[in-house]
Amino acid sequence: MSSDDSANAPAPSERRDAVREKAQQVHVRQSRAQRIRIAVLSLSAVALVVVAAVTVTMIVSSAASKPLLRPANVDDDGFAVTSIAGVALSSGAVQDAEPTPTPTPTAEDAEDEEEAEATPSPTPTEQPVVDIRVYVDYLSTGSREFQLANVQQLAEWVDEGAATLAYHPVSMLTAKSNGTKYSLRAAGAAACVATHSPDSFFAYNNALLSQQPEVDSDGYTDTELASLAIAAGADSPRDVRSCIEEQEFQGWARTATERALDGLPDTEVTLTGTPTVLVNGNQYVGALDDPQEFAQFVLTIASDAYYKATPTPSPSATPTPTP
Repeated sequence: MSSDDSANAPAPSERRDAVREKAQQVHVRQSRAQRIRIAVLSLSAVALVVVAAVTVTMIVSSAASKPLLRPANVDDDGFAVTSIAGVALSSGAVQDAEPTPTPTPTAEDAEDEEEAEATPSPTPTEQPVVDIRVYVDYLSTGSREFQLANVQQLAEWVDEGAATLAYHPVSMLTAKSNGTKYSLRAAGAAACVATHSPDSFFAYNNALLSQQPEVDSDGYTDTELASLAIAAGADSPRDVRSCIEEQEFQGWARTATERALDGLPDTEVTLTGTPTVLVNGNQYVGALDDPQEFAQFVLTIASDAYYKATPTPSPSATPTPTP
């Protein structure tokens, strides 16, 4: 019995070979499984990269294809004042200001008395209207000073038809509001009012400047900006609030500022600070808080425009007496 078992038992070398072969098979299976795992992980990584790339491309393409919202009633990135309701005689900051003359020049502004007596007066022509443009940042203290000093006479000139007035909101102080970008948001809010309620734009513009927050403060929230617009008399409060709170014209305000920094239209003036005030394309460099000085500057520009537009009469020939 024992001799039969000994005869059928595998030799030690055969057992070693069997163990070795089995170990090789296990190693092969493990190597194959490892290669499969590596391949799956590689494919997964590639798939994630492809999906991420496609997602980024779709986002970028969507942003690029989305048109930049542009406000209505805008000309050269400025908004003309169409109504002075609620501002002209109600601002306590300017009620005590001395009255200033309407910029309507006469012949005596350019000729002395002797020349006026010796030369026939030219035939009057239609009085040229003075064009006033104000580039304003709603966080600029200088912009506030100019507005408070001149709002009453600006309103009177517009009301009398002696001047056209446009404000150009820019955002040069966006970084001066603790990261809230108040200057940019306020410019966009002004564009919302000019678009949806143009007759209240002057009143809202005045409110933003007269109730200006401190530099390096958070400024007003979008909800507060919208409420300020409604308090200023916005005709379409729902549209105005939605426009301001959704920041519809914030992108436009940013690009409008960039265009202004490249140069102001129809002038050789470069925007370096606010306010920048142009009268018939001529930059005012006087005191911001002196309405009389600004009125005199406007009167001078109006006089120049008047005499450029008034034709000089041709001298008539004197008949020679017959001997």
